[in-house]
Amino acid sequence: MPKPLIGISTYLEPAAWGVWQMPAALLPAGYPRLVRAAGGLAAMLPPDDDPAAAAEVVARVDGLIIAGGADVEPVRYGATASPLTGPPARARDAWELALIEAALASGTPLLGICRGLQLLNVARGGTLVQHLDGHTGGRGVFGEHTVEPVPGTLYASLVPEAASVPTYHHQCVDRLGAGLVASAYAADGTVEAAELRGPGWVLGVQWHPEAGHDIRLARGLVGAAA
Repeated sequence: MPKPLIGISTYLEPAAWGVWQMPAALLPAGYPRLVRAAGGLAAMLPPDDDPAAAAEVVARVDGLIIAGGADVEPVRYGATASPLTGPPARARDAWELALIEAALASGTPLLGICRGLQLLNVARGGTLVQHLDGHTGGRGVFGEHTVEPVPGTLYASLVPEAASVPTYHHQCVDRLGAGLVASAYAADGTVEAAELRGPGWVLGVQWHPEAGHDIRLARGLVGAAA
């Protein structure tokens, strides 16, 4: 049986390598490494100038990961930007929201990571907290804290125990979007995972599994995509 093909959204950033400095589609190597460790094949899905292409792209993959990255532009959820909110990544916002909508419409298994959870929530009409403290290890350094699963959820079926996870977020879910339920919390009450009710496989986590060694979430995605 062929390995499931998992599409992963990418950053779109200025980058330098060798003698070159130009815009680039970027993805930390931990993402494809996580997919491969879970038994899948990884494909990068950089932002497209035409978000309408998302449905065709999603039709060609077996599962989808929306990667972490920049803050979601607050206008997407009807808010005014806080001074602590980072600069917008409008091409990513448009493309990744279109990928999420296509995945939900087609029943394609979906895992949102950090920004990916936040975008999933926004796609379902939810809102975000634009800044919170204590969820990083410092600038450019992952922190670590424990998340508690909510019994009876998809997340709890994959990770039934309290788990220490790599974290780097200053934004999080505020009001949950339509059909979403919280499936894990941090000790301070932060929603650390949320999932969509129903028969499909749709899960978002606030932390960064690609920066750790626990492959159970990715294994669940790959298994659902098989």
